[in-house]
Amino acid sequence: MSGTDNTQRGGVLVAVVPGQPVKVLEHAARLADDLDVPLVCANVDPNRYLVSSYVDGTVVALPYDPDLPETEKEQFDPELDAHIRGVVDRLGVRYSLEQLAGDPSWALARLADQVDARYIVVGTREAGLRGSIREFFNGSIAVHLAHRQQRPVIVVPLAPVTGDGKLPWEDPPV
Repeated sequence: MSGTDNTQRGGVLVAVVPGQPVKVLEHAARLADDLDVPLVCANVDPNRYLVSSYVDGTVVALPYDPDLPETEKEQFDPELDAHIRGVVDRLGVRYSLEQLAGDPSWALARLADQVDARYIVVGTREAGLRGSIREFFNGSIAVHLAHRQQRPVIVVPLAPVTGDGKLPWEDPPV
């Protein structure tokens, strides 16, 4: 579905990835429902870079890795599509799907501008040392979005640490 489609304007943009806990999508869908606006579900392939995008929403991207296959058009993951449909249809929320490529924070901010999103919803990073290392080198998508565009960013906690528990990066294993 097209990022320039008027039915998406003023909606809630949610970043979706395969294997992401369902609560990110559920929170975004409930927010869209509460506001009576559409939900725009965007998946970003960080292993590809954007070559061009068209008015109809078609995205042409190429892989950073020359050993990966080239494709003419980015396709939304059919399994992720089915998962989203299963969650959002039961909540009765209007939604659309967008496949993006490149740096996730840049791609999401660009799409938010195109659809004039009211909010951007993202999940927290994965817990554990590997997630902490990845975030250290790549940075947090939520932090990048919060500092590089004007829309409110809603961060859904995926594995909150309760009480006085230590966060993974506070006391790394020896």
